[in-house]
Amino acid sequence: MENVLILGASGGIGSALTAACRAQGADVTGLSRSVDGFDITDENSVSDHLGRLDGPFDRVIVATGALEIDGAEPEKTIKAISQKAMMDQFALNAVGPALVLRHAHDLLPRKGRSVMAVLSARVGSIGDNRMGGWISYRAAKAAVNQVVHTAAIELARTHNENVLVALHPGTVQTPFTAKYLGRHPAVPAAEAAENLLRVMEGLSPEHTGGFYDWAGKEVVW
Repeated sequence: MENVLILGASGGIGSALTAACRAQGADVTGLSRSVDGFDITDENSVSDHLGRLDGPFDRVIVATGALEIDGAEPEKTIKAISQKAMMDQFALNAVGPALVLRHAHDLLPRKGRSVMAVLSARVGSIGDNRMGGWISYRAAKAAVNQVVHTAAIELARTHNENVLVALHPGTVQTPFTAKYLGRHPAVPAAEAAENLLRVMEGLSPEHTGGFYDWAGKEVVW
């Protein structure tokens, strides 16, 4: 039986991933802020919660994150930048996953295949940016991509069968994204979860440190 850890398990994508993994017969441990008091933006909270876990885990998914924090909407232009809003984005979407990855060596088995995925976003791609806007969110996601890539290099030295990647889930229908969907195609959270799990199943150590979308295609940095 696969042992799975999902962080952000009560969110739209996180809860769907939890259900999908359990449907596959996995033993799932879920942590979230609303249910367990797991605050990925707080160093002590991350260390305390992860330190109490009974691992190792065959699969770890960091499904935390937010597009809006404390009512601050994505900026339409650089003129709308707020120091607090930008710092909040980095704390949640970049620093938080980095704090989790600090514990990756203890969460994952040293022998045998394992997968650790951090949910990112295509808008974090610098090369794919053609529209501008959303500066704080874009920058935080670009930062977490760098964190994942760097951590994967280091983790491979001791866990050579591990795959650590950043994944773009596509545009997902959740309460948090509803007003931003517009004419953009979106999929239900359950479908997004199935897509992500399918991608994870197809990954091998040669993919570690990469950035992939919901269909398994590599996303440009």
